[in-house]
Amino acid sequence: MTTILPEPHDPIGKIPTVEPPKEKKQKKKPVAAVAEGEEQAVAAVEEKKAPEPFHAKKIDYKKDMFGKPSFLTVSGQLSVENYCCALSDVYTFGPTFRAENSHTSRHLAEFWMIEPELAFATLQDNMECAEAYLKFCLSYVIENNLEDLKFFEQQYEKGLIERLKNVIDTPFRRVPYTEAVEILEGLIKEEKVKFENKVYWGVDLASEHEKHLTEKVFGGPIILYNYPKDIKAFYMKLNDDGKTVQAMDVLVPRIGEIIGGSAREENLERLDKRIEECKLDKQAYWWYRELRQYGTVPHCGFGLGFERLVMMATGMENIRDVIPFPRAPGQAEF
Repeated sequence: MTTILPEPHDPIGKIPTVEPPKEKKQKKKPVAAVAEGEEQAVAAVEEKKAPEPFHAKKIDYKKDMFGKPSFLTVSGQLSVENYCCALSDVYTFGPTFRAENSHTSRHLAEFWMIEPELAFATLQDNMECAEAYLKFCLSYVIENNLEDLKFFEQQYEKGLIERLKNVIDTPFRRVPYTEAVEILEGLIKEEKVKFENKVYWGVDLASEHEKHLTEKVFGGPIILYNYPKDIKAFYMKLNDDGKTVQAMDVLVPRIGEIIGGSAREENLERLDKRIEECKLDKQAYWWYRELRQYGTVPHCGFGLGFERLVMMATGMENIRDVIPFPRAPGQAEF
């Protein structure tokens, strides 16, 4: 819109006007007028198209920074597997991102994760390492930060220190996924418990299921393993039954899952089949596939969410209270 305003000393007759080009016949632009004696403005109104919504814009990725679609990583695991096959036991520690639209007190869109990767290791080795590592962290806190724990025990959770000592002293029970589902289904059938989320073989167990298993059934941390392949990632080693994969989750009271891991599929043919079943682009994983094609070893790994570890050690109930700048669905103020 073009607006032409008169100088304060100009008479009305000297207000400049906008004339259309003579060679083209155009409709006169509407003129905004006011009562005689008042300041006037002559406005040439130009029709403009509404701006295109952002979500409707087509992106030319060839002009993008990386020249192709790129995404924030949900884990450093795939990359660190390369280091593992070259250097044996390794780990990575860094920020990870999840686009899960979860608004619980245990989830963040951005968090930090410790991810060890073990060469020449089995699922059993993986479970033993995860249990030993978690116990080491809690023991270190008790030995070096006891006064801080006493503060948290006084302010947030009564019996915190005793709970941590019980975790350290108690062997983690290994429970197959199928057995855990059967236990929960039995309790439901006997009307001893009610859950908001359904329980059946093949379901990704919800937090309420995990907490009930650790707090009511087993009375301490457990490690679930051999999950249905359809609810786990493509890179997890397939079992001989063809239905389950060698995945494991460490579950603890009050929090639920604190560690997730698996044995990695080292067989290229099986890996390719899982990539196809998950409807993923095989070409996007060319470098990951070559790790199997040109030399790999049996290896395992897991991820420990750092903020959940802090929750466990301090008794804090909301994960957003244990990270300086919490970012979650609908919350990105920092």
